[in-house]
Amino acid sequence: MMKGCNFHILKGTHVSVALLTLGFVTIMLWAWEKNPLLATLLLAQQSFRFPSSVFLLHLEFLADAPNNSSVSRSPKGHTEEVNKSILTKEAERPGEHRNAYSSTSITTFTSEVKDNDAEELSSTNADCNYAKGRWVADSRQPFYSGIGCKRWLSGMWACRLTQRTDFSFEAYRWQPKNCKISEFERFAFLRRMQDKTIAFIGDSLGRQQFQSMMCMASGGEDSPEVEDAAREYGLVKPHGAKRPDGWVYRFPNTNTTILYYWSASLSDLEPINSIDPASDVAMHLDRPPSFLRRFLHRFDVLVLNTGHHWNRGKLAANRWVMHVDGKPNENKELEDIRNAKNFTVHSVVRWLDSQLLSHPRLKAFFRTISPRHFHNGDWNTGGTCNNTVPLTGGSEVSQDESSDKVVESAVRGTKVKILDITAISELRDEAHVSDSSIRPTQGINDCLHWCLPGVPDTWNELLIAQI
Repeated sequence: MMKGCNFHILKGTHVSVALLTLGFVTIMLWAWEKNPLLATLLLAQQSFRFPSSVFLLHLEFLADAPNNSSVSRSPKGHTEEVNKSILTKEAERPGEHRNAYSSTSITTFTSEVKDNDAEELSSTNADCNYAKGRWVADSRQPFYSGIGCKRWLSGMWACRLTQRTDFSFEAYRWQPKNCKISEFERFAFLRRMQDKTIAFIGDSLGRQQFQSMMCMASGGEDSPEVEDAAREYGLVKPHGAKRPDGWVYRFPNTNTTILYYWSASLSDLEPINSIDPASDVAMHLDRPPSFLRRFLHRFDVLVLNTGHHWNRGKLAANRWVMHVDGKPNENKELEDIRNAKNFTVHSVVRWLDSQLLSHPRLKAFFRTISPRHFHNGDWNTGGTCNNTVPLTGGSEVSQDESSDKVVESAVRGTKVKILDITAISELRDEAHVSDSSIRPTQGINDCLHWCLPGVPDTWNELLIAQI
């Protein structure tokens, strides 16, 4: 009799638990339908308990910090509040949602596109055209703080340190059509890049991508353990120079090295008279930079870029004189700057492609040109880019081909991959430095370089997805 009684008691207990569970789920589903954000925050409140000391630290920071709350507009015109705040400097745990201002964030994912929407996502991404897709609002952006990433980020590009007050451009991510980009997580990335070297070689836009990568990989933290390995590559600032020709840093825990080398034209530069400081410089259009030839065997990932230095003013200012076959250029067609650039891009890609058989572990990319957004003039004639509303020109890229025909044609048929960022960046005219600067110059707008955090972070996401 007792056994039967116990059985009925246990059975009743199970039924009660099941009914309670069903009721809780029903309430949560109803709450989500009525107010998804409220339901998410209720769950988050149960998952995260912040010590009172951390909460007070948060309040103290907000008292001294600029207004970090900005309204961003989604591609469909919806408005969302994007709040970012520094809470702690603890190491981010793999798998947790990250935010540049908090190592333990409860910021919810907000997007106009979900992975299970009408777009079918490829399981392998093998045939993905990463340049085809759309910008979507994402309150988890950015990956690091533009205030805190001081060791790696140049002040002239750290828009959070300027008089700029709108930062809605930070809260967007790129969603390729028919394929998925895994969320960037810096510790997982460094483990994946263990014992590997990533090299960026190109102009100042390449330097921006390098600085973005350093901020992403370090989480924007000081990271004193990261080693300066520039001497291994001969990158020491010459006497009297403003800066070295490049930077090299190594994360010791994973032996991951990230470097940048300045080569604005991707052609080999050689003083015509080595003992004369005022000598003209031979610009060998058919010869890759000596740095690239010398250290190629040490690279596991290589990203090349060039573009904006190909104009008469830059050549004259640098005293560059075009050479082909080891002598001054005599080809009339190459006197046209566009033809000279085309010739050089094809030349360096052919050379690189010929080297890949000897370097089977190397993954080589050529990044397409980063667009300018000067309106009503150029950088020195009053040109501006003062729009601050994201995606006023649209949010989607539907074309299959690249907008950079030179790079697209150069890599076709080779093992060098295209890192196509031109069309997707064209939609982001609000994300340039513009007239914001630590020391602004009257009448000068920078509508070429980007605010960081910003668009170059997306370039690196696309790069990582293709490595």
